[in-house]
Amino acid sequence: MTTYDRERPRTVSSGTERPVPAWADTLAHAIPLLLLPQCLWRLPFAFDFRMGMVDPNAPGWVWWTVPYVFGLSVVSEALALLSFGLVRGWGEVVPAWIPVVGGKRVPPFAAIVPATLGGLGATAFWTPTLLHWLRVPGFTDGVGFSSTGWDVLAKVCVLPGMTWGPLVLVLTYAYYVRRCRPAADGRVV
Repeated sequence: MTTYDRERPRTVSSGTERPVPAWADTLAHAIPLLLLPQCLWRLPFAFDFRMGMVDPNAPGWVWWTVPYVFGLSVVSEALALLSFGLVRGWGEVVPAWIPVVGGKRVPPFAAIVPATLGGLGATAFWTPTLLHWLRVPGFTDGVGFSSTGWDVLAKVCVLPGMTWGPLVLVLTYAYYVRRCRPAADGRVV
């Protein structure tokens, strides 16, 4: 291996006009996997199994709990899979099979704006829970767990998913740099 090979940044060929950094491709693959434990941890709640959670204000089981909880898990994973659009060709050119717009270039900010808003939204959504778990005054309430084991299990399953928002923001910035900054030859794609 020459010195030149070691200094070159690693990239991935993914059907994009400019190469995707290998770390960004890895991150896009990691995001759905980071959410998976949280989605699986949530499923017993559909059947009124509280996973050791003690919440004096929690409502009882109702018929719509099952589709809601399963739907929430499916939608969460589907949204996480959209991260691939930031590192794949279909995030730059609309796939040909889509009627009317298929084959047209995706304006960079048509991906950057929703991804940024999604990343900020996920971060804002999880911040109160994180502050509660860190026992920050003003963010504690009567919700807790019946044992340390349940508390640890919840944190092990949910904490990786809390990184979703910040990771999408990092991935969005990489997409911005790749699509909006001039290349070595001066072109912006």
